[in-house]
Amino acid sequence: MPHGITHLFVPGPTNVPDVVRRAMNVPMEDHRAPDFPELTQPLFEDLKTVLGLTSGRVFLFPGSGTAAWEAAISNTLNRGDRVLMSRFGQFSQLWVEMAERLGLDVICVDVEWGSGVPVQDYEYHLSKDSSIKAVFVTHNETATGVTSDVAAVREVMDAQGSHALLFVDGVSSIASIDFLQDAWGVDLAVTGSQKGLMLPAGLAILGASDKALEVSRRSTMERSYFDFVDMIKTNDAGYFPYTPPVPLLHGLRASLDLLFAEGLPAVFARHHRLAEGVRRGVHALGLELCATGPEWYSDTVSAIRVPATVDGAEVCRIGYQRYRTSFGAGLAQVAGKVFRIGHLGDLNEVMCLAALAAAEMSLADAGADIELGAGVAAAQVYYRTTDVRSATPVDADHVPALTSR
Repeated sequence: MPHGITHLFVPGPTNVPDVVRRAMNVPMEDHRAPDFPELTQPLFEDLKTVLGLTSGRVFLFPGSGTAAWEAAISNTLNRGDRVLMSRFGQFSQLWVEMAERLGLDVICVDVEWGSGVPVQDYEYHLSKDSSIKAVFVTHNETATGVTSDVAAVREVMDAQGSHALLFVDGVSSIASIDFLQDAWGVDLAVTGSQKGLMLPAGLAILGASDKALEVSRRSTMERSYFDFVDMIKTNDAGYFPYTPPVPLLHGLRASLDLLFAEGLPAVFARHHRLAEGVRRGVHALGLELCATGPEWYSDTVSAIRVPATVDGAEVCRIGYQRYRTSFGAGLAQVAGKVFRIGHLGDLNEVMCLAALAAAEMSLADAGADIELGAGVAAAQVYYRTTDVRSATPVDADHVPALTSR
């Protein structure tokens, strides 16, 4: 019989803190009860804080982030609308496919997997085509470990006088990487419960600006389950138009309390520091990231290129079966070429070191010529010599020396 836990280092779902799991362990309750809004109404406001949204509103749909994708599109656009998108990983690709299936006229810019949103190409298309109704950005491409510059996209939209809506997929960034919906002019921000919010999958979260809400009143695309109108009518009173996943709402309360107790700036600094330690470990093994340069590095997931003689899927299989550790597999164009370490949510330094140690053993067993321990050692040095709160260097004289007995 195996001992201990199976370690989870996929980029979602992420580890659920014990306090959050306990908060979800509640008896079933009446979601029409007169005191139910005491739970729900603060959640809507607190999620606005996480998103950096002061006006507008937040919607909670039972579902994954994909449900929020569809809700955002179907409530604000019309069939035949021209939209500008880019494809540089599995999840940006899936968003393109959804837009096409919902009848949108998609201008899709294909980008090398490992790069991010092509701001200059967006600027070109916006300068040539004033009919574009929406611009889509995948903030953090989970398949390749790439984070894009949302603010830069808004800048070129404004420079070109575009009145298009700005859609952003923040599923693997929100609550882990700084996100400023108001400041960046994001009209529709999508995320899910199972990543930075440290919950099981099951809540699709959508932040909508005042502009998006106004546009939604003119949208004629077919929708029923995801209709903003139905949600607004009941949400304003603290209820939902259908049965909500009540235990997840209790868990969300606990997870938001954890985030606010730590402080969002500290949450983002922690993720950057942990990610940088993983990246240094990867480079110390002589391996490269899928992200083509530091400007694209993600603080929530690292997609690691395996040597040409090694199958990334085999690394994942060995990790799971031999070392009880789950890594993310390469998807679509990078299947077999990478494996992924998710480093987001309820995570600390020792957990990241465990991920690197399991990755080293799995890589070596799969045939990679690496020096066991080199990645772990590089991450250890980084973690010992940077401040926990800010990821800035500390005085080496204040790092306790290792002693033997």
